[in-house]
Amino acid sequence: MEEGLRFAIREGGRTVGAGVVTKIIG
Repeated sequence: MEEGLRFAIREGGRTVGAGVVTKIIG
């Protein structure tokens, strides 16, 4: 995943971190 991306992250079938994503740890 890229940092500083504008989108919604799907985790566990739900929307998490909708908007500006700074960094994803997983």
